[in-house]
Amino acid sequence: MASLTLVFGNKNYSSWSLRPWIFMRHHGLAFEEKRIALFMKTTDEQLKPYNSNFKVPVLQDGDLLVWDSLAILEHLSEHHLDGKGWPLSLPARTLARSMSAEMHSSFGALRSELPMNCRKVFHGIKLSDDAQKDIERIQWLWRASREQFGAKGPWLFGEYTIADAMFAPVALRFAGYSIALDETSQRYVQTVLDHPSIQAWMAAGREEVEIIEEDEINL
Repeated sequence: MASLTLVFGNKNYSSWSLRPWIFMRHHGLAFEEKRIALFMKTTDEQLKPYNSNFKVPVLQDGDLLVWDSLAILEHLSEHHLDGKGWPLSLPARTLARSMSAEMHSSFGALRSELPMNCRKVFHGIKLSDDAQKDIERIQWLWRASREQFGAKGPWLFGEYTIADAMFAPVALRFAGYSIALDETSQRYVQTVLDHPSIQAWMAAGREEVEIIEEDEINL
């Protein structure tokens, strides 16, 4: 098997980096970590060799470079997990793909108003109507997947899938900003928070020294 290297940004802030990292850790895939701090004078120069338009994450798989979180997850599932990154049944797989793609392309208000920050816990944040609609939509998706396909385990589709990796940063945001959730969603957030690798990621994020002002909220 070709050696894997994951190039990622600050663990405290980089939600896109968390997605492939937690997926690889959950599935026990051996990989080297290459952390590049974002928004530094040297960031673009460090990212230039990866042809990713100066963005993270990037997966180096032997001679292959894969960038964009969802593309990386698809690549890992196809080439390292025999396709097991997605649920096996067609109905579950269809929903998981749709949810993951929606997470990839949508929820702009939530991303803007609740940037990921592992160092802090917030209370009493006031959200726009658009952000609240994003939260309601995500809870609906989580309920739909859990109710239809969650019987075999605590994850969105019972067993861990790409969809869980895609929504992991959202769970951290909901916890970090003390968002009121329905029972199913709160239980799922706790499942994510209890994951040992999530705890390791958050602990590492809290130890980082860089401050990205645009991702800091002061209430």
